[in-house]
Order: sequence, then structure tokens, then C-alpha cells
Amino acid sequence: MHTRRILAAIAVPAMLAATAAQAAMPAYPDKPIRLIVGSASGSGPDIMARLIGEHLYKVWGQRVVVDARPGVAGILSAEQALRSERDGYTWMMLTSQLFVATSVYPDLKFNLDKDFDSVSLVGLVPWVLTVSPPLPANSVAELIALAKKSPGKLRYGSGGPGSGEHFATVMFTHAAGIDMLHVPYKGVAGALLDTIANEIQMQFAVYPAAWPQVSSGRLRAIGVSTAKRAPGLPNVPTIAETLPGFVNFGWYSIVVPKGTPTAVINKASAEVVKAARQPAFGERLKVLGIEIIGGGRKELDNFRTTERKRVAEIVKISGISITK
Repeated sequence: MHTRRILAAIAVPAMLAATAAQAAMPAYPDKPIRLIVGSASGSGPDIMARLIGEHLYKVWGQRVVVDARPGVAGILSAEQALRSERDGYTWMMLTSQLFVATSVYPDLKFNLDKDFDSVSLVGLVPWVLTVSPPLPANSVAELIALAKKSPGKLRYGSGGPGSGEHFATVMFTHAAGIDMLHVPYKGVAGALLDTIANEIQMQFAVYPAAWPQVSSGRLRAIGVSTAKRAPGLPNVPTIAETLPGFVNFGWYSIVVPKGTPTAVINKASAEVVKAARQPAFGERLKVLGIEIIGGGRKELDNFRTTERKRVAEIVKISGISITK
């Protein structure tokens, strides 16, 4: 009984203080929110951003304006976000693409880890290992065998040096012990087209970009990078079935510029998590191969710490670097 009285004595003032703090806070949001996405309209991050916006409009009655700022692996989107007010009305989609880029691009105007606060870890997406149909490789093992017969002859594409595709392929070639020639493009679309045309022979692409080409027969999928097979490609083995322990994935999250009020971040995080965990949300993204996580601020903080260590180790092993 004595303990209960003590807890009650502590709890009541705390509740009153929290209520007073909420009352003192201006209504949020009372105008549209801008969500900056570092990739083109119609991409996986863009679609996810719009679905989140639909949910938030129903809850808050305010629009979420998706602002596509593609270029330099998402670096332009981060620079744009940091030019905004720290008032909670500018959010940014932080993706694995941008996260990797900040580990290899020199002389950035920002520090991703210090300049952005976490809101939510929304979802993960597989990389699909695709090959040109004329290539005589119907499996990961056959591709590795071909590459070992002709070191440095097979060509692979990416959306540019330090891009997610580049990073995924470096991980793969290192794990397989093979040497392939990197052909960088100004975006993954050009790389996919040249893989279809057999100008290059291999291409890692995130599921949303790969699936239309694979389902139409223009590319052949021989592996997925996640620990389990992708539901939309059940007959495509994981790369780990040939190279045990090989796991890699793209991911999507939301962050805000540091200095945004904590109460605003908490409110934003709670609603984004709620949106992500709705069954209808997951069903709409399943067709893009995206696995919904729906993690909050702490989950994304921990994830970013783990990913930073993993990325740094792979950069060290591979020697990836970008020079201006």
C-alpha cells in the first residue's frame, strides 16, 4: 500500500506536467508537410511517401507534399532538407542508397548521423540479381563460374559510383571471389536497359525496379539478396543458398533535420508507425517486394548505428571511393 501511494504521488504530478506541456504546444500540424524524396516519381520511396501521406491526411487533415529531388544518390535531397526550417514541416526519406553514398562521397556539406533525427524505420526491400537473357547463367553458381573463367570480362551496371547497386555488387563479387568490370550510369534505368540489350551482362536492382523487367521476360532473375525468398519471386533462390551468409537489402526510413522539436518528432513518429502497421498499407507495398517494419525512433536509431558499422566494414574491405 505504501509503495502504491509513492507511485501515485510521483505519477500524478508527471501526468499534470505532460498535460500542461501538450496544452502549451501549438497545434501540429496546422499546414502541409513537405516530404523530400531523393529519387524520381514512381520509385519505391516515392510510392511509400505518398501512401504515408494518404494516411496522415486522414488523421491530421493536412496534406503531405512529396518533393522529388533525385540526383547524386540522394545527396541533393539531404542538402535541400537542411536548408529548411527546423519546425517539423520538412521531412526527408532516408534510404539505404543515400546512407551508403555518405560513406564514400568526399567533402559533403552535411553529416548524416549528426544532422538528422530519426522518425521511423518504415521498410526493407530485396536487391534482385538479374542477368541479360543471352548470358548462359541460370543460377548464381553458373554466373560465378562464368566470371571465374574470364576475370574482368563480364560487365555489370549501377546507378553511379557509390550507388546502392554498386555497393551490392561489390559485396557480391567479394563474397564470390570474382572480378567483374563496373560500368556506372547516371541512374539505374539506363543500366537496366543496357542489361536487357546485353551491353552489360549483370545488374543488381531493387525489387520495384527489377520486377517489371523480370516478369516480362526482358531480364532473368537468378537471386535475391535477402535471407528469405521474395514472395513475388518464389522460384528465385536467395544468393545465400549459394553463398552462405550473404544478406543485403535496401531500406526506407523517415528523418527530420536536427533541431526539430522533440514533441513534434514524437507525434510524427507515432503516426508514421501507425500508418506502416496498417494491413492495407502493407498489402499495397507487398507488390513492390517491400517488407514493412514500422519501427519508431529508437528502432531507427539502433538500425542506423548497426548499418553504419556494416557499411564502413564493407567500404574498407572493398576500397570503394569516389573522387571528384
